[in-house]
Amino acid sequence: MADITLAQAEAAGRAALAHAAKINTKMNVAIVDAGANLKAFFRMEDAWLGSIDIAIRKARTARFFDMPTGDIGGLSQPGGALYNIEHSNGGLITFPGGLPLRDRNGTIIGAIGVSGDTVENDHAVASAGAEAI
Repeated sequence: MADITLAQAEAAGRAALAHAAKINTKMNVAIVDAGANLKAFFRMEDAWLGSIDIAIRKARTARFFDMPTGDIGGLSQPGGALYNIEHSNGGLITFPGGLPLRDRNGTIIGAIGVSGDTVENDHAVASAGAEAI
């Protein structure tokens, strides 16, 4: 199984932090490996404490299902194919801000989760981190 390296995790985290600073927001950024284990975590000064757990859960959710958390959210609405999935796996986050991370060959090597602002900004910051891989 391919796995994210510490250097890749740090690069993704630093790129996410740079984008958060660019858009003037404070974020928590979690990177998990291919096994959904926490590999790296970054917390900007004064980022919300409650968002620490959310960032980690977004990263884990994205890796467990190998899709953006916002996509899972669309499927988990009442009547959806994955309704109530957020109650599985010890609690998932099913709104934007979590993305799978892929290597150059397209293999998933981990995931990034970001929390601390609107879901649109969370997703944008996560995307900046993912693009750094």
